[in-house]
Amino acid sequence: MKFGKAISIRGLACNFAGALLVFAGIGLVAMSARSLINYRTAAARHGGEVIDLEHNANPQAGQYGAMVRMVGTPNVVEAPRDPDFNLRVNTPVLVRHVEMFQWREIRIGDSVHYELDWVDHPIDASHFEDSARHANPSSFPLSGKQFDAGLVQMGGFKLSSQLLHALPGSEQIAPDPKLLPANLAASFSPYQDYLVTSAHPGDPRLGDLRVSWDEVPVQQVTVIARIDGDRLVAAADAADGKGYDVEVGQVPLLDVFPDLPVPPEFVLGGSILALLLAALGAFLLLMTHRQRGDVLLALALGSLAVGAVASVLWLGNDTSMLCAWLVVALLGLVTAIWRVRRHALLDQR
Repeated sequence: MKFGKAISIRGLACNFAGALLVFAGIGLVAMSARSLINYRTAAARHGGEVIDLEHNANPQAGQYGAMVRMVGTPNVVEAPRDPDFNLRVNTPVLVRHVEMFQWREIRIGDSVHYELDWVDHPIDASHFEDSARHANPSSFPLSGKQFDAGLVQMGGFKLSSQLLHALPGSEQIAPDPKLLPANLAASFSPYQDYLVTSAHPGDPRLGDLRVSWDEVPVQQVTVIARIDGDRLVAAADAADGKGYDVEVGQVPLLDVFPDLPVPPEFVLGGSILALLLAALGAFLLLMTHRQRGDVLLALALGSLAVGAVASVLWLGNDTSMLCAWLVVALLGLVTAIWRVRRHALLDQR
């Protein structure tokens, strides 16, 4: 009697521990799947899940459409040139600024006064209160312009114009007057980091021009963008309306997109552990049945339980993950049917 009671208690303990392990395996795979789904959903707002590439990475087959993060210094292959001033600079973007010394009307309360200053657009003086004595030239003989490099690369990838314009920073550069074409060399002279038309650069007069250039510095940046062949481009379908980011220096992904949850780690390892826990639980449950000790049947039942739950979780989220877990569940089902039938045939003999 005591022996039978001990067996009964041991059976209950096996059933309890087995059920606990099966539910632990199911819970683990559910938690792993949910965390990965939540991360991918959040990442989709910025164009999709981001892959880290080396700074010297080249385009590879199967990468089309992937969002990537690259850290490195852009390589200017074809530098921009200002053809009017014959100025070429090793920079992703070169910007020419043109200013004219003009009258400005300053109003403070009821008082009005006028001062001459450098302004980068024509000021219409016809609306001045004292327009007769403070007339400005009607237009600029030169205009400001932006010149993009013909080719800028990060590793083996070309940067699109949108990414070029997003490169941060701006530094004024000093032009070389020796490179000026003859017609402009007769009009412009260097003064500090400018070219000016003033006869006395330190004492400009109305209508004098001042030209300067800014460059985007070549520096280490973090670029997050989508791969389009051999180019890095903005993800046009990103819900955030931007689909790219460019930051100075080496910036972690979560600092660029602080709304992202922490990326799940050991997803594959967690899935394998979930299968093993469920299989061990099934093995303990089988200890009270005639199929006791059947490792294959236990593994099949664990795979069926975990695979079925994971398939439901991935339904409508990721077709490839759904198919993978369906295969696991179906293999578990087929193997379980085979083992149960085998045991039935052995019992008939």
